[in-house]
Amino acid sequence: MTTDATDALQQTLAGEHAAVFVLAALGGRASALPVSPMREALDATYAVHVDRRDRLRAMITAQGADPVAAEPAYRLPSPVDTAAQIAAAALRVERACATTYAALVAATSDAERRWALDALVATAVGEAAFGGSPEALPGLST
Repeated sequence: MTTDATDALQQTLAGEHAAVFVLAALGGRASALPVSPMREALDATYAVHVDRRDRLRAMITAQGADPVAAEPAYRLPSPVDTAAQIAAAALRVERACATTYAALVAATSDAERRWALDALVATAVGEAAFGGSPEALPGLST
């Protein structure tokens, strides 16, 4: 794997560290709200991002590199008191991840590219749970 691909994997891992942190905080806020499809989607999305983070760590380690560590903390969106605010914040996380995965698709090949493309598509489709709408080229600036 090229240095560019390893760098892209590291950047994607850094993005997943942030996503896991923010989604965990949003899940904590949402736990005070009545059970809803948005809450269930938030729980499922968190689990997906934890799995992706762990997979990225393994991919980077397999390349002989040390995976980038998570920051001690990340800036949380504010305010996130209502279901609508929580959903909007989760949508921003998903869109940021879609952008990161689009860059990873561009920087990788073979199995890594297929995995990144699957993650990009799943993230783009998952945005609907938080009020997102389909885009022709998810993760790319238009």
